[in-house]
Amino acid sequence: MRKRGRPRVFRDFVLFVFVPFVLALLGSTDAGASGRLVVEAAWIRAAPPGSAMRAGYAVLRNAGDAPVVVRGATSTVFESVSLHETVDVAGVEHMRALETIEIAPGARVALAPGGRHLMLMRPLRELASGATATIHFDTDAGAGADADFVVREAPPDH
Repeated sequence: MRKRGRPRVFRDFVLFVFVPFVLALLGSTDAGASGRLVVEAAWIRAAPPGSAMRAGYAVLRNAGDAPVVVRGATSTVFESVSLHETVDVAGVEHMRALETIEIAPGARVALAPGGRHLMLMRPLRELASGATATIHFDTDAGAGADADFVVREAPPDH
């Protein structure tokens, strides 16, 4: 007479624990993949005192191995921060809001004059040349990234 208890326990273990574990490992080759936003060369164009609107520029770099989607930005120094781009329509430049900016793994996106940029509305304190303002970028991944933007007359040298 054959003992059935031990082989059945082993079979159940293999079927219900070991096999699903191995399948999960095999099926999750990119489960650890994630994007990581890095903000470089961040600056705000200097403006006359009392200006209600400023523009912020930087290089957004994805240092991860999955796409990063920037959904917006916030700052305690401005009432509102939004993603914008300048577009040419029939020879006239217009600004339009952007919902997102997607950055591929290893890629860079420039926020630069005449292109994509941050629209910084109603500063809550005076921002003279040399002052800094921290801006947080919101991403789909959740962590986002903070960067200190320096108020300058011209872009920093790269």
